[in-house]
Amino acid sequence: MNNYGKKAENASLESIGLSHVGNAFWNLSPAELVEDTIINGMGVLTDTGAIAIETGEFTGRSPQDRFIVCDSKTEDAVWWGNINKKFDADKFSALYERMKAYLQGRDVYVRDAYACADDNYRLNLRVVTEFPWSNQFAYNMFLRPTDKEVQNFNPEWHIVCAPGFMADPEIDGTRQHNYAIINFTEKMIIIGGTGYTGEIKKGIFSVLNFILPHERNVLSMHCSANVGKDGDTAVFFGLSGTGKTTLSSDENRKLIGDDEHGWSENGIFNFEGGCYAKTIDLSREKEPQIYDAIKFGAILENIGFEEGTSTPDYEDSSITQNTRVSYPIHHIDNIMVPSVGGVPTNIFFLTCDAFGVLPPISKLTPGQAMYHFISGYTAKVAGTEAGITEPQTAFSACFGAPFLPLHPTKYAEMLGTKMRENNVKVWLVNTGWSGGAYGTGERLSLKYTRAMITEALEGRLDDVSYTTHEIFGLAMPDTCNNVPDEVLNPKNTWADKAAYDEKANNLANQFNENFKQFEDNANEEILAAAPKAKATA
Repeated sequence: MNNYGKKAENASLESIGLSHVGNAFWNLSPAELVEDTIINGMGVLTDTGAIAIETGEFTGRSPQDRFIVCDSKTEDAVWWGNINKKFDADKFSALYERMKAYLQGRDVYVRDAYACADDNYRLNLRVVTEFPWSNQFAYNMFLRPTDKEVQNFNPEWHIVCAPGFMADPEIDGTRQHNYAIINFTEKMIIIGGTGYTGEIKKGIFSVLNFILPHERNVLSMHCSANVGKDGDTAVFFGLSGTGKTTLSSDENRKLIGDDEHGWSENGIFNFEGGCYAKTIDLSREKEPQIYDAIKFGAILENIGFEEGTSTPDYEDSSITQNTRVSYPIHHIDNIMVPSVGGVPTNIFFLTCDAFGVLPPISKLTPGQAMYHFISGYTAKVAGTEAGITEPQTAFSACFGAPFLPLHPTKYAEMLGTKMRENNVKVWLVNTGWSGGAYGTGERLSLKYTRAMITEALEGRLDDVSYTTHEIFGLAMPDTCNNVPDEVLNPKNTWADKAAYDEKANNLANQFNENFKQFEDNANEEILAAAPKAKATA
């Protein structure tokens, strides 16, 4: 086995049974990985300097093909069900043996990296990938050890990613040919049959969502975070497409990170070393920091091009709506170094309400904050997924259920405790529709959303008057600088007020139906925060 690049002293792949691969390229630079990607015909250089690749059959995560090995460490701790599906330990070992046989004689790319910007919780990783661009993704998204640290690097967890290896469900016990399997006892994640890079990132997020709350009393969160000029930290929770990356990228505030964080007794810390942003309909006007981060070293996934050019066409969704870019966080100028912040002053729950029901911003009581955190509501819009022809509600507990190995109430209780101990202000922000549902109303202006968040961050919504939403009980500000008053109460933006009431009632009933699964674990304060649908004639 030949080795290229920087590697840890005495490091090898023998400890994980990969001693018979072809060339092992260790810790190559982004330039070297880009070169290998192009030479191997796996990507093209765009005129932005970023490389564009296609992830193949899968252009998003495959939640039904993500498993956790059930053994003595996980059997009584993991929240088993549709999200966390059991996988037999012996089946894992047998499948990994077949992966090793597949990789025998093949070149691989090895990356030493780590997660968690707070050194008290640092998790050393070794990522072994079949493709060079998968390794570049790991460079972009995880934290990067120094050259000196690499020389004495000891990985705690391994990730082995072989998109070209297809599982056989009858032999391997998978659902189909692709899989992502976490083994907490072996401290290993194996990924095969899919090139979608997000499986690498979210695999480690799931690991931290188990280790930190379960073993270290640290709240793990699917959120972005930034810091103001006065040192105040803000956290933005939200599902994909609600604006976490966009709204935390603020030229007046330093970015801690855009997606995954921990909250310890000392404050907030980023799990990652990069950003993974949606690019559909991206423009410099709307999202200048993300747009300008797309340069050499960034990886564009599944985008189209302007005809006859190497210019990305961010409006092109012919491959997928889920077009993405990954880039190291230092591609953004205005960042916290290291990626840590204090205890948050404000928390924002972002929801893209395609029904046009929820206010663009509202202030939550502690009970409401816990209710909406556990609910994790957003809406899927027509056209974003096959078969969706009109908006559909989507509830994802703690704004990240697909990545939670523990029961959602564990994270919710931790958040509630931290909110109370630190007197944190919590806001619900609708980044979706106003003046009607999708197809009738219009998407709320990003300019208005930024203005409302700025006013909240700077304390100027603390002393204004509020009106209570008659169904959801939310406190809506009556006025906000740089935002028309009529926008602040959603019912006022609808021409047909009866139609609004009907839609609001319908959404309230869906909230209540979804929350039934959590009622037994919720206290009276949380239950009292549920929306109250009106009786209709």
